[in-house]
Amino acid sequence: MLQNQGHVVIAPDKFKGSLTGSEAAERIAAGVRRALPGVEVRTLPVADGGEGTVLAAVAAGFTAVPTRVDGPTGEPVEAVFAVRGETAVIEAAQASGLQLLPGGVKAPLTAGSYGTGRLIRRAIDLGCTRIVLGLGGVACTDGGAGLAQALGVRLLDAAGAELPPGGAALARLDAVDPGPLADTLSGVEFVVASDVDNPLLGERGAPAVYGPQKGATPEDVAELDAALAHWADHVAKLTGTDLRDAPGAGAAGGLGFGALALLGASLRPGIALLLDLLGFDQAVRGARLVVTGEGCLDVQTLHGKAPAGVAEAATGAGVPVAAVAGLLELSETQWRAAGFVAALSLSELAGPGGDSLARAGELAELAGERLIATLLGAG
Repeated sequence: MLQNQGHVVIAPDKFKGSLTGSEAAERIAAGVRRALPGVEVRTLPVADGGEGTVLAAVAAGFTAVPTRVDGPTGEPVEAVFAVRGETAVIEAAQASGLQLLPGGVKAPLTAGSYGTGRLIRRAIDLGCTRIVLGLGGVACTDGGAGLAQALGVRLLDAAGAELPPGGAALARLDAVDPGPLADTLSGVEFVVASDVDNPLLGERGAPAVYGPQKGATPEDVAELDAALAHWADHVAKLTGTDLRDAPGAGAAGGLGFGALALLGASLRPGIALLLDLLGFDQAVRGARLVVTGEGCLDVQTLHGKAPAGVAEAATGAGVPVAAVAGLLELSETQWRAAGFVAALSLSELAGPGGDSLARAGELAELAGERLIATLLGAG
């Protein structure tokens, strides 16, 4: 039994393939209200810097700014970033994501990050002086070269021609003209939200670790690694600092490197940064329970993903935290060690042979109801 006073905070990440973070929060909240009529419920969808970050910011009161930009292979796409005051939240996957590839055809050598740079430029033009850049889920492995080009940097081959998009083209890089970059970025703070600590190159680098999921063959990986090494040489010459081995440089196909080296960005764990932005500390103050969750609660969850971050923050505030997941692959010993007082899965609630994906909303409501009945003694 838990205390009978205080509100309940519902703070899930997305349930990939079935519910957005906002949808999951509303359905779990409906179950909580059904089990405990009259209780104050506060919904605060969360994200860890990857897909869903902008939606979480908008749900927390940021304003959505739709912007038409170049997608990962140059086709126009409709992207959205979020603004509140002078802070912008930009999700690289909105402009350069794998899900934006035409027909789903992967382009490991030629996909670029130009569109992400255009989102940054649009936020600066709107007067934003603090930009939070969420990394993850991108189609490109270009070391942030496309992002730099979108901000006015010229990347030239030996003939003085501008390089085309993609990481492979960087092998032909002969000169970097920074153009108006310094003036464009003057007075703007960049913070990268990422839990990736990979360097840019080598066995743990962006091409080797993340290239294959973007369609790169072993030959492509070798080509991209060499091209990015050449890019890093030029960037080091330009900036006077070599950050190719910095933790996080390999995030999002090397976008982390581009952000650290060219934007002067700092790197923060994604969920911790997002919880600060979303006002989680204030939302949880005086709460009797926090409910978080995601599509699959597994060992990866324990290494910096959103539910683990919510659990750490909630328990640090002295508030019990429970989890709802589409699939629960942690043992009770594991999820209790992570700080959860209870954990329910939609697949378990659906029963043998049940379609928990198709019934995700309904089952999320049932999970909220069950948690309250169990933990708060409702009913």
